Amino acid sequence: MLLIKNGQVIDPASGTDQVMDIIAENGVISNMGCGLAARLEGNGLPEGVQVIDANGLVVAPGLIDVHVHFRDPGLTYKEDIHTGAAAAARGGFTTVVCMANTRPPVDNVETLEYVLAEGKKTGIHVLQAAAVTLGMKGQELTDMELLKAHGAAGFTDDGIPLLDGALVKRAMEEAARLDVPLSFHEEDPAFIMNNGINQGAVSRQLGIGGSPAVAEDTMIARDCMLALHTGATVDIQHISSGASVHMVELAKGLGARVMAEVTPHHFSLDETAVLEHGTMAKMNPPLRTARDREEILRGLREGVIDIIATDHAPHSQEEKSRPLTEAPSGIIGLETSLALGVTNLVRTGVLTLSQLLEKMTVNPAALYRLDKGRLAPGAAADLVIFDPEERWIVGEFASKAKNSPFIGEELWGKVKFTVCGGKIVYQDLERI
Repeated sequence: MLLIKNGQVIDPASGTDQVMDIIAENGVISNMGCGLAARLEGNGLPEGVQVIDANGLVVAPGLIDVHVHFRDPGLTYKEDIHTGAAAAARGGFTTVVCMANTRPPVDNVETLEYVLAEGKKTGIHVLQAAAVTLGMKGQELTDMELLKAHGAAGFTDDGIPLLDGALVKRAMEEAARLDVPLSFHEEDPAFIMNNGINQGAVSRQLGIGGSPAVAEDTMIARDCMLALHTGATVDIQHISSGASVHMVELAKGLGARVMAEVTPHHFSLDETAVLEHGTMAKMNPPLRTARDREEILRGLREGVIDIIATDHAPHSQEEKSRPLTEAPSGIIGLETSLALGVTNLVRTGVLTLSQLLEKMTVNPAALYRLDKGRLAPGAAADLVIFDPEERWIVGEFASKAKNSPFIGEELWGKVKFTVCGGKIVYQDLERI
């Protein structure tokens, strides 16, 4: 049994926001309410009960990240399933969905089952999205029905845009039949001179061709309309362009089953970060203009953007030390995501804390049809306990990688405990 007492319980799914106690038994929440701890302690706690005093802390559903790269199999010098899961737990995440661009890619049952088996050893829920196309080559669809039957949570060729519109339409039709989501990386390479850097004032200053917003806008427009006509559930990954926010808004208004995700780095930074952080601010799609960032903040505030997802992309120090045009794109994000949301969205008035948590729990669960992201008797005992008022300096990581532009930055909001299946899988030792 686990007793969490005196915490400010925020459950966006039910609208709950009050100080109460939670009891978890056998991996599920058995009771919630005021005065539970006092009654239990008054009668003498049963032997073996773990107690977390969450006085002054927020207790919320375990966070869900629908977009992570754990690099396993094949690229484990960057990250592996176990270190990735440790980083997730440290960031308050109890469920993650891994992308398929491993080596070999997750386009077959054997690789899929390997990831799921290793994930079961980590202490959190590690789900896997399978590839949309064989070899992630954009030419032939995988056997989506077979892969779903063996545990694929959804389908994506993330990292590689799908350029064949007719193939995308067939993938959407199959996904709609199977009732699984598709997630799309939207960048047309025909418009890109150098990826990872926005084509604009900063790229001109650096003498780099860059990646223009039109590369993203054109593909999002296509896929929003294909989603409308096929009825598929489509996740627009790591949206970065203000025009694309408007297109998602239009598609939703027309009735398309489109959801959009944004990363913490895209709502926190703009293209000028490249001048300060170099390759640590290089990512696909790139950080865009201050105006694009303002549209992203509007999309979050008005509910156009449904999900906050990290696109956790670990790389080695050697790789990120290469020249700007040669270094790989991407940064890690699991251990800073919640704090960046508290710092740059909640404390600035863009979102309430409950709205932030909704985009990190309820909505990701809805995309992947997961019975998670809520706090109620009978629900899984997956929780994060954090202090939204604590300030901390970004430094050490549980991830193998350290490719983050936020190192040295002071953020608000510190995870104190992460509980998955009723078991404490992370605790801030400074709390002890």
